Amino acid sequence: MANKKGKRRAFGAVRKLPSGRYQARYPGPDGVMRPAPETFATVRDADDWLAEKRTEIRRGDWQNPDAGAVNFEEYATLWVKERRLSPTTDELYRRLLRLHILPAFEDLDLDEITAPRVRSWRSERLDSTGAETTVAKSYRLLKAILETAVEDELIRRNPCRIRGAGKETAAERPPATVDQVDALADVLGPRWRLMVYLGAYGPLRPEEQAELRRKDVDLDNLTIRVRQAAPELTTGRRAEGATKSEAGKRIVVLPAFLRTDLRRHLDWYAEKGPDGLLFVGEKSKPFRRSTFGRKWRTARTKVGLPDGFRFYDLRHTGHTLTTRSGATLKDTMVRAGQSTERAALIYQHSDVERQREVAAGLDRLVRQRRHAVDDQASGTDVARDA
Repeated sequence: MANKKGKRRAFGAVRKLPSGRYQARYPGPDGVMRPAPETFATVRDADDWLAEKRTEIRRGDWQNPDAGAVNFEEYATLWVKERRLSPTTDELYRRLLRLHILPAFEDLDLDEITAPRVRSWRSERLDSTGAETTVAKSYRLLKAILETAVEDELIRRNPCRIRGAGKETAAERPPATVDQVDALADVLGPRWRLMVYLGAYGPLRPEEQAELRRKDVDLDNLTIRVRQAAPELTTGRRAEGATKSEAGKRIVVLPAFLRTDLRRHLDWYAEKGPDGLLFVGEKSKPFRRSTFGRKWRTARTKVGLPDGFRFYDLRHTGHTLTTRSGATLKDTMVRAGQSTERAALIYQHSDVERQREVAAGLDRLVRQRRHAVDDQASGTDVARDA
């Protein structure tokens, strides 16, 4: 029987404590004797645990129990820094960490973040915020950070194992009609009229329009070249740089009805010179999201669009009408500057009117085929009678 000083075995050692329970220790691959994180009620339980550790070492699955003793906040902060993210993504990740993740995990080491703790955290976030989309983004970020910790061999397994927790299920937003787009342009006034139309019929992203220059516009051929983007951060600073993806760099051919609006905007509002901004505010400065946002909300209310309808949602109108015009999925991807089919499909809506058009087309094809069969049968009967 093990004594107080410990009994040597073929692997590891077990000793009985004054409490009557048993402590197990084993030599790691680094030669350091490591105790079990808990004591055992019987010698057999301690021996079973030692056998598991010996098997882990033999298979190469052993992990230093001290490796996970890394503070999560320090690791997560360094993780974001090392990714060299775009300014908008960097800002988003830091905000999610600050508001939703660190309050729960900042004082914990990586190996202290367990699956039950992750489940409890997610449930609490859903209950307290009700923002399912934000919670899904936060969960995906936490999972990505901890997945890197697994790759760094700091933890053995990622505790983020909730199926579907990172999936966003945003509410379906119906596209604005042509009449509603015209009404928005009228309410916002001549300075912002073209911006509305480019958002709907380009369809250009707001950050792409913010960086458009005179030299990007070809009035004769009615095209706009998208080269860069300038998203606005919450600090008010514009982060001029690359488009959302390589597919964002493109030439957009505008519909002919926009020629007059484009020419007037160039004459009345665009900055002078080839590098002059296409869109500037009333004080001849780059337009700000906060200022334009107030105008947008007023116009949205007057037109009768839902409170959740964003300027970005004008792209839905463009996608829907482009699809109805007979464009392929690839056509819509190129036009909207999207690199994946999944991104393009998000904006393709099939409303009741479109379903009527599809049903009418199906009806027409079936009727044509049936008429052809009937005509063929009639010809056969006539031949037989003859």
